[in-house]
Amino acid sequence: MSAAIAVPEILNPFPYQVNPHVERARSQLAEWTRRIGLVQRESSRERFERADFGWFAAVVYPTAGARHLELMADWFAWLFLVDDQLDDGAVGQSLEQAREVVQGMRAVLESPDHGAAAAVDPQLPTAVSSLADLWRRTAPGATVQWRRRFVRHLEECLRTAAVWEAGNRIRGIVPDAETYVVKRRHTGAIYVCMDLIDIVEGLDVPERVYSSAEFTAALNAACNVVCWTNDVYSLEKERSLGEVHNLVYIVQHHGGIDPSAAMAKVCTAVSAETELFLADEQVLLRAHPDAAEVLVPYLAGMRSWMRGNLDWSRRTKRYHPAGQVDRARPQEYLEAELVKAGR
Repeated sequence: MSAAIAVPEILNPFPYQVNPHVERARSQLAEWTRRIGLVQRESSRERFERADFGWFAAVVYPTAGARHLELMADWFAWLFLVDDQLDDGAVGQSLEQAREVVQGMRAVLESPDHGAAAAVDPQLPTAVSSLADLWRRTAPGATVQWRRRFVRHLEECLRTAAVWEAGNRIRGIVPDAETYVVKRRHTGAIYVCMDLIDIVEGLDVPERVYSSAEFTAALNAACNVVCWTNDVYSLEKERSLGEVHNLVYIVQHHGGIDPSAAMAKVCTAVSAETELFLADEQVLLRAHPDAAEVLVPYLAGMRSWMRGNLDWSRRTKRYHPAGQVDRARPQEYLEAELVKAGR
């Protein structure tokens, strides 16, 4: 892409909020990524800090307490850095290597000690041991029901990225829009991030409500808004690396239209999906009035995610460094040790 495409206005009627513990989260995140080994080289550190994941956590979890906000920022760092490995690194070009890394992560999530031993195992890849550190800090305070749901979502996220996306890259496939929309909610780890609303707000959505058609409709609409918005703002970065897993590009490719028309079409779809969420949340609250105590704060969390993600996507230097797409080559920012055993 030779020139940036103008982004039309996207409907987002939710209030701008920033968690008051944002600076503490930024500071702790810098310390944790150094200590745990996620970011080591100076070139990687500079790029990582430009993304400002501490601020991202602060705008999507604006009501989290200080300790929970720090944990959320750490989760974001892990999710984005692993995603970079799968999208831009050699592991994303090898189904065998990707499956091996995912298997190691699954073992952590299924461990009876919630990853405590794996967190300090020097023989594990850093991507696995750092997940263990996150899991030992997250799982013990959660219900069994929540842990099962979260593990299912994280496994589906990793499996879809490591197998479906990687397979498409290897075979040169541009997925159709209908398939992509469903898969994107997994590769974007947005179900995982929505699950974390329960942790920061101290909620436990009953399974009968969570699995209901009304809850699913509201959740999927909110997830779509987040994922499609991310695709809008990350388009130039992703296309500069040859990435095809982006809704704007998919609409352009399969629709035979120019990039600006595709961008306009997706932005219109994001706004329509936001309106769908607003209708769906009312249906959900009417269908389950006995669960309002947990649904009201959970829906507020979804709203914060849709607004905060838009605010972060508009300003992060991950997508807009000094007004230009980050054209750093993957070898300049990927940490090879993340996915290598025996570090």
